[in-house]
Amino acid sequence: MTETVKDRRPPSYPAPEFPPRKPRLFARTPPAIFPVLLGLLGLGLAARQAAAVLGQSGSPLGGVVETALGAFMILWLFAIAALAGKILRRPAVLVEDMRVLPGRAGLAAATMSAMAAATVLVPYAPGLTLWFAMAALALHGLLLLVLVQTLMRLAPEARSISPAFHLAFVGFIVGAVPLARLGLEGWAVAIFWATLLPAVVIWSVSLWQLRSLVPPAPQRPLLAIHLAPAALLSLVAGQIGQPALAMGFAVLGAVILLALMSAARWITVAGFSPLWGAFTFPLAAYANALLSLGGTWHYPGMVLLALALAVIPAIAWQVLKLWPGNRLALKTNAAEA
Repeated sequence: MTETVKDRRPPSYPAPEFPPRKPRLFARTPPAIFPVLLGLLGLGLAARQAAAVLGQSGSPLGGVVETALGAFMILWLFAIAALAGKILRRPAVLVEDMRVLPGRAGLAAATMSAMAAATVLVPYAPGLTLWFAMAALALHGLLLLVLVQTLMRLAPEARSISPAFHLAFVGFIVGAVPLARLGLEGWAVAIFWATLLPAVVIWSVSLWQLRSLVPPAPQRPLLAIHLAPAALLSLVAGQIGQPALAMGFAVLGAVILLALMSAARWITVAGFSPLWGAFTFPLAAYANALLSLGGTWHYPGMVLLALALAVIPAIAWQVLKLWPGNRLALKTNAAEA
């Protein structure tokens, strides 16, 4: 009786492509570009508020601010078109990007940046702004549903609560800003109270986690996101006639900012990465919130704006220059359409 001789030949693999295949144009657009774009739009809006505080809205200084906002809008539109092209080419990339932390944060920041873009348009096209803001809110809601479904399929450790959850669950608060400025205070009030609870839950769980679980060094910059809800809740509270709440959240923001600054070396110990985009939009939002409070709050607001003017463009440049050549996509594991 003969025994079957096992094939001992090594497995064959296809030969590598030469020259290497290049992805199609924008097929691997990384969602990680959007946190810094949100930061740039927020910086422009904070500068617009500062010009109003100084009585310079109609001056050359105000013109410079509006020109910068226009440039940021063009850059944002280009990025949104690139992301939309990727998703339309193969819709499944949306879920694939949500499986990794930079993708989840970036996609939520994309729809939040659309809400910020609506705020930029308020003085120029109120009618368009309303539709723009509503569309952005609807897309953010759809994104949240897809995110929840995606998280349910991931391993338990991959779906644990992180600061990036603020972007998906509390990010609607950005849409309350243009709605309040358009006079739709009822909508803004509803969004304010609807986002307050998830913000408090995420703050509480994250604080409890810090007592027993030290975040990995590369993910520590995400802790800066905790400042954003406090800043935006303060900003919206002031717009809906709740000055006490506005000041309360401003004080909470000060506590969070001081904690972040005291731990800055620990937070940045891993060196620069695309996750540094998490430093940009919270800083801009908090500067805007302080400038909007009035009174002596203007002074720390101006100081923070000066800091933001130095920090945010520098981080945005470092992140965006990685976009060409798919370097940013490789660093953040962006899916390919």
